[in-house]
Amino acid sequence: MSSKVSIKGMPGVIPPKTSLGKYRVLGPRCGLHVSPLAFGAMSIGEAFQQFLGAVNKEQAFKLLDTYYEAGGNFIDTANAYQDEQSEQWLGEWMELRGNRDEMVLATKYTMNYKNYQLAQSEHGIGANYGGNHAKSLHISLRDSLKKVRTDYIDILYVHYWDYTTSVEEMMQSLDAVVKSGKVLYLGISDTPAWIVSKANQYARDHALTPFVIYQGLWNVMARDFEADIIPMCIEEGMALAPFGTAGSGRFKSKAVIEERQKNNELIRSFPGKGEGITPAEEKVSAALEKVAQEVGGSITSVAIAYCLQRTPYVFPIIGGRKIEHLLDNLKALEITLSDEQIQYLESQTPFNPPFPYNLIGEDPRRFGETTNYMVARSVNLGWVKHPSAIPASASK
Repeated sequence: MSSKVSIKGMPGVIPPKTSLGKYRVLGPRCGLHVSPLAFGAMSIGEAFQQFLGAVNKEQAFKLLDTYYEAGGNFIDTANAYQDEQSEQWLGEWMELRGNRDEMVLATKYTMNYKNYQLAQSEHGIGANYGGNHAKSLHISLRDSLKKVRTDYIDILYVHYWDYTTSVEEMMQSLDAVVKSGKVLYLGISDTPAWIVSKANQYARDHALTPFVIYQGLWNVMARDFEADIIPMCIEEGMALAPFGTAGSGRFKSKAVIEERQKNNELIRSFPGKGEGITPAEEKVSAALEKVAQEVGGSITSVAIAYCLQRTPYVFPIIGGRKIEHLLDNLKALEITLSDEQIQYLESQTPFNPPFPYNLIGEDPRRFGETTNYMVARSVNLGWVKHPSAIPASASK
């Protein structure tokens, strides 16, 4: 594809092949330019096929090539995924393609990445291969760099809060690896909002590196994010990288559900046990199917589009094992849901804010009006709303 020319004789930006190549700034406090959908590499490998299904190396490279050739540059993995195969294969793929510096690579520490191997061999001490502490960080990052065949990680996540390490130790240790040049930005996953806020405040108070992105479970059915995580990210200037936005394979059309039931087939779900679709999932799937028919998309693309439109700086992690599923997920970037469609989807699984939000209301800056009757009966106030998400039209 030829370059656009903005000044005579000087090449301009190459037009994107797909909306995946219409990059976005990661967040208010991180200037990285990333694709609007991240490639989730948890399924890259064969070690955990009983939990996640198998993706051999040839299939994995085809998936990665498809994502990359569509303009994708944002890859998410972790030290322990597929017994370390995910990082190893990603490193080999980037080395073969010569594209390491083109990619924004996110990985994680905290999970015990030697646990599976030690269990198989029945000897060795794995006590410090996992955890939030400094030694776990040191050896995990050292080994991750070897596996992905690079000398730096773009984003390093704390994989989850394990309640064993102080905020002070964790943030000092993380800042040290940033200052060493081995890590560029910090993220955190699966951690209470109050811990993240405390950690970032400690970082600010001590001139350390704060977290700039949060990763966790969020979709139209699992809406716990709305209580504390989304408001916290808005206040902290953090991006969101939700997983499970497409239902982790559990949002299915009526025809697929009926076919599975007819054949007594179970649906694979993490952490691996097959089970049938629940009535609640069936209800949400039917609503997604209805909206999909209205907008000309699929159930999964509508589910992803929903999260993209709910709040700014959202970068859903899309996984899967088949190229057709990956390409279908990309269609989410072309979908614009109306306010009525969003309200309809949310009505299927209403979110009931916990205390104190059920007393004082949610942040009126998110919705443009207060739901706190004590404020409403005291003063007439206008509210400046928080910024909205980038519309789908901007991705075209």
